[in-house]
Amino acid sequence: MSTEGRYTTPPTEWTWQVPAHGSARFSWEYDDGRDRLLALYQKGKDKQWDAVRRIDWDLEVDPYDPLGTPDEAMSLYGTRYWDAMSDRDRGLLRQHYTSWQFSQFLHGEQGAMVCAARIVESVPDLDAKFYSATQTMDEARHAEIYGRFLHEKIGMLYPIDDNLQALLGDTLRDSRWDMPYLGMQVLIEGLALAAFGMIRDTTDKPLPKQILAYVMQDEARHVAFGRMALRDYYQQLTDAELREREEFVIEGCYLMRDRLRGLEVLENFGVPTAEAAELTEKSEFLRLFRKLLFSRIVPCVKDIGLWGPRLQQAYVDLGVFDLGDSNLDLLMTEDEEIAERMDAERFAAEEDARVAEVEETIAQGADSAP
Repeated sequence: MSTEGRYTTPPTEWTWQVPAHGSARFSWEYDDGRDRLLALYQKGKDKQWDAVRRIDWDLEVDPYDPLGTPDEAMSLYGTRYWDAMSDRDRGLLRQHYTSWQFSQFLHGEQGAMVCAARIVESVPDLDAKFYSATQTMDEARHAEIYGRFLHEKIGMLYPIDDNLQALLGDTLRDSRWDMPYLGMQVLIEGLALAAFGMIRDTTDKPLPKQILAYVMQDEARHVAFGRMALRDYYQQLTDAELREREEFVIEGCYLMRDRLRGLEVLENFGVPTAEAAELTEKSEFLRLFRKLLFSRIVPCVKDIGLWGPRLQQAYVDLGVFDLGDSNLDLLMTEDEEIAERMDAERFAAEEDARVAEVEETIAQGADSAP
């Protein structure tokens, strides 16, 4: 199943190499560990699942309306470009937007897999190494899922967004062991979780809803892991060291905000880059979407102890400062419960279908008896 022919534009390079810095750390202390992290590690083991079996890949997806996206959510809606489009063109636009969005999810999940593996290598504590090992497997599964969805159901991929690639590169090049946590667990995964949640809660299409619910169940654990590890560590840092991390967060948040415009999609439909940027900035739906995307990041940053004046001012400028008081624990609990309810409903429906099939077979046997 080759990806090469499915890219709208071929990647600049097919293999991206990021020079590795820092030390691989071993710990010879095997007995002690933080109870919270070890409990999370146990949960990570208990909650492993197989994407081939748990997800119903037989569910059909219309590539020209994969998510049931309303017209008003399209940044071209109400413009001369939209008015000139046929129904088929608008369906193609939906396909491209879904491809672009889920392609960034796919690339981000590969980045998360590499960052989780980097944490296994570099973090000094064995309990954190144990949990990161389970997360590496989770991220591999997520990349598998998004790749399969794009290949089999959408039929199209977009290259990695420049801003996402820049943040991934900054995260991986830093030699400090906590930076993969901060860049990936807090920023990239926090943003992705919010995007997953918005689509999960608004789409009326069963397969993408299922995929996002199950991926988010895993990601709730990952964010909890990052919060635990960084909260403990950042209490030990000097003010100067904390300011360095806050600068990284500020830059990363601006990169993430600019990542979410999808200008590449509009350019593929003949919209000049400058006009595409202007149209996306005017989109009320996209403005709301971009604000809500920080709903997981801001409270997490505040919780781990990065809340200096410059960082607070950056969140004021981004219009997301008020999200610092969001209940992150409640959001994560809901993510897990939604996946569990979906499982329960699916299994109950399958059991009812099996019972009905058995009863029908029995009835047919009785009717044919002499």
